[in-house]
Amino acid sequence: MNEIATAFIAACRDEIEAPKPGNVHVFADGHGMTTRDFLVSAEAAAPALCAPGSLVGQRIHAAIEATFGAVGMNTNLGIVLLCAPLAAAAGSAHNLRDGVKGILAALTQEDAAAAYQAIIRASPAGLGTSARHDVHDAPRLTLLEAMHEAAGRDRIAFQYATNFSDIFELGQPALEDARGRGWPAPWPVVCVYLSFLAAFPDSHIARKHGEGAAIRVMDKARVERVRFMSLIDDPQKALRDLLIFDQDLKSSGLNPGTSADLTVATVFADRLTRILIKRLNDG
Repeated sequence: MNEIATAFIAACRDEIEAPKPGNVHVFADGHGMTTRDFLVSAEAAAPALCAPGSLVGQRIHAAIEATFGAVGMNTNLGIVLLCAPLAAAAGSAHNLRDGVKGILAALTQEDAAAAYQAIIRASPAGLGTSARHDVHDAPRLTLLEAMHEAAGRDRIAFQYATNFSDIFELGQPALEDARGRGWPAPWPVVCVYLSFLAAFPDSHIARKHGEGAAIRVMDKARVERVRFMSLIDDPQKALRDLLIFDQDLKSSGLNPGTSADLTVATVFADRLTRILIKRLNDG
């Protein structure tokens, strides 16, 4: 397994080990899924997702097929959609952000067709149909153009449309902030997750339960994030409140899946950046 695939698996493990309110983690399973489902999915998806030279659409489709072969359910569509361009960029660029921009600009209708097949296979909650550019139809746009069409209602599509702006301008600074405080794992990852959850309505919640529910969760996350960030010396003290918030969301069937997907992508991007720096230093 190559170093990019290893970084992907490590990023998925980092995310699952963090107590992320409403999402699956090692402190509490939920929504009919377990931590094992996610860890097995990461191992299964990694080779295809990070295959050198593969097109982004091929990576997405093959990774979802491998996931279903391993766990028989959709555990990682959002993660795969976000991490495929990152993995492709790390295989061919010296600077990750510039590399992602180039990868996205080069996406084709072939990429869209493969990604559509993966989305249909995963059948995410709230998928439904669309009058324009439905995934059940043959694509008439490139994958990037299709993501631009969906960017207003889906935060993962928004990343494609904005060259992964949330990852590089919100997620990575949150990660660096927590590390600058000297916080050990898993607390920097919690910081990233709460930063996303507090910044905008989670589009996975919005698709399943409506925009109002997503806004209410965002408002609650803002309060929890302020409390969490105030614990400068010992973020471990936040665990009880985080788990109470976690149980509240899960008992209501609310899963901030998009915020979790963005968290994995942020940690993956961080690990890839370190790989690229090492490559440059090694000459």
